[in-house]
Amino acid sequence: MQASIRSAQFILPASPFDETLAFFTNRLGFQLDIIFPADDPAIAVISGYGLNLRLERNQNEMAQSSGAIRLVLNNDSELFQNDTTEMLAPNGTKIEIVKETTKLHIPPIEQSFVLRKMATDATWIVGRAGMNYRDLIPGRLGGRFIASHIRIPTGGPVADHVHYHEIRFQMIYVVRGWVRLIYEDQGPSFVLQAGDCVLQPPLIRHRVLESSAGLEVIEVACPATHNTLIDHQMQLPSAEYRPDRDYGGQRFVKYLAANETLQWCPWISSGFEFRDSGISLATANLAGVCIVRNNGNPSTQLLRHDAEFVFRFILNGELTLHVTGHASEKMTSGDSFVVPEKILYNFTECSKDLQFLEVSLPGTINCVHE
Repeated sequence: MQASIRSAQFILPASPFDETLAFFTNRLGFQLDIIFPADDPAIAVISGYGLNLRLERNQNEMAQSSGAIRLVLNNDSELFQNDTTEMLAPNGTKIEIVKETTKLHIPPIEQSFVLRKMATDATWIVGRAGMNYRDLIPGRLGGRFIASHIRIPTGGPVADHVHYHEIRFQMIYVVRGWVRLIYEDQGPSFVLQAGDCVLQPPLIRHRVLESSAGLEVIEVACPATHNTLIDHQMQLPSAEYRPDRDYGGQRFVKYLAANETLQWCPWISSGFEFRDSGISLATANLAGVCIVRNNGNPSTQLLRHDAEFVFRFILNGELTLHVTGHASEKMTSGDSFVVPEKILYNFTECSKDLQFLEVSLPGTINCVHE
């Protein structure tokens, strides 16, 4: 059995979570290895002095009173048939035996209409690296997607580490302010301004270095709950510059709004035009990100799509959203919505300065006009 165990973690209750994690890392010198979920951390794995500790915010009473140890087996271990097995030591210590997970789990989607308004849904939670998170898809569509409105109220250096995410898809769009980032194999650090975005391919190492006061970004990822792992060995910038490197079938994308060579093209509904970020091409059409704006006399015709996921965030201006089976809603800057497949919807009362972010999976949306 010893040869099959990859690591052992002593599980500790961590409530309050942030204060407990800070105590072990800042006061005692443990290093952070894994933390999730990013928007509202509940589990962290830390290491130091020969110990691996798993801090769990919602640990049960038995683990608190008698202790718990988590043994992580190699994925090919045949010792136990189930992925998770629990045992109880004579002294009451719970032993949790789990197999190492190498395949990314993508939950089946549960499509639904999601509406979030800045005026009424502006609850902010302190998440990873001290950043504030506003949840734009509370139900997570069955755990398949997360969309977060993230802000950093105070500018300056960000308390981040070189890290990476176990994800299928992840993008970041800057709504307000600026942020300095650095990515593996993508050269020196650079600044993203309002209107810019990046595609973060699976497992790419990166770090948030500093930001302006009042930075706001939109982050969309699949799956909703995913590991953020710290890479303590990698130093950035990388020695090599490889802009076309393949990361699990995806390439890094940096879209700059100030690039005047990018063209505006007719959108799926007349009277609108869009600017493509290049993410569809870089992901082989797995996902797409574009900016849509009013181009004069927007159509009010009914639309429906057959996509896995279509998320829109209002950047400027306003519109009235009509979705079959739901009350009409006036949407303004900071509001967002997800319309499920096969549901009829349309836009009316679009202001001349209307502009919104659209994130979709797949990148090309098959849209039917009714």
